[in-house]
Amino acid sequence: MKILVVNGPNLNALGAREPAIYGTTTLVEIVDRLRAAAGPAHAIADLQSNHEGALIDFLQRHTDADGAIINPGGLAHTSIVLRDAVADCAYPVVEVHISDVTTREPFRHHSYLSAVTAYQVVGKGVAGYEIALRWLLERAGARG
Repeated sequence: MKILVVNGPNLNALGAREPAIYGTTTLVEIVDRLRAAAGPAHAIADLQSNHEGALIDFLQRHTDADGAIINPGGLAHTSIVLRDAVADCAYPVVEVHISDVTTREPFRHHSYLSAVTAYQVVGKGVAGYEIALRWLLERAGARG
């Protein structure tokens, strides 16, 4: 099984950026944890970019994926083109937000991606990534 892990703008600064909101775990540590949790039977392909088009290109290039975890960062609240790229994925996509965006500034309350993702994990800290991975692996197991 091939799982994509896609992270949007500013997530490269995890561990240092606003630790009171996002914690002190780095993105490298998150991806390493996902690889360990997935085990050798599952491939993790990851990308972090501060550029919207790079995220779209990555999703479109990996048509052979079985699922994806995406933390779009602020693009969740602004990007219709990223939403369209996610909607076009033939595999399930799980949207992750480290903080509880529903309790933050009003502009963060709406995600364009939520309507086209299979599942959302919001406000569970960096553990949300592993929750998303488990959801994808369980769904794949149910399909046989």
